[in-house]
Amino acid sequence: MTSSDDPTPTPQPDRPKYDDRAYRSVAGIVTGTLLIALSLWLGGDAVLRGSGRTPWLTLAGLLAALPLLAAFTIRPAVFAGEERLRIRNPFRTITVPWSAVEHLRAGYSTEVVAGGQRFQLWAIPVSLRARKRVARQTARAATATARQSSALNAPEIPPRAWSDQAVDELRELAETNAAKPGAQGEVSVRWAYEVIAPIITGAIVLAVLLVIG
Repeated sequence: MTSSDDPTPTPQPDRPKYDDRAYRSVAGIVTGTLLIALSLWLGGDAVLRGSGRTPWLTLAGLLAALPLLAAFTIRPAVFAGEERLRIRNPFRTITVPWSAVEHLRAGYSTEVVAGGQRFQLWAIPVSLRARKRVARQTARAATATARQSSALNAPEIPPRAWSDQAVDELRELAETNAAKPGAQGEVSVRWAYEVIAPIITGAIVLAVLLVIG
């Protein structure tokens, strides 16, 4: 029998769920958008003004080229949540639970080693120029700091290159979340058939038109 004086358990509030962190190359998106716009402009002109087989060749070429351009420039992205890392590369989407991450590094390219496999992170390109620029800024700041008589007036050390910062953040997420129940599992890879199919179709149509011509 329960007494009225017994404390009632208070329900525990659910933990807030945060949106995944997204990493994308702004330069790649801008470049891809400009190239696609240029291709549509030139291709549209060829379709409207061309004669004979030109419009059909142009349409087939656009069908193959536009998804290819988008795949390498606009599509790449990396999404990091509390349970897993999702890598969207040009032709594949790789889902890596944090417990499966063995290593994250940024050398000449950024990559993750998981499940005995190595996957490149296309959305986080390494810029050697940016690294050199940051290294020069850091050296100048260190020299200025050594000349300061008071540590309170010491200039702030410049941050690291964007790709290195992103990899540091991903490493921290992997270390923090690897033991969570929802972060367990195996690496899964899915081919982006929605990108591959139009490229192959356009290439086949273009080849057929060139052969029969």
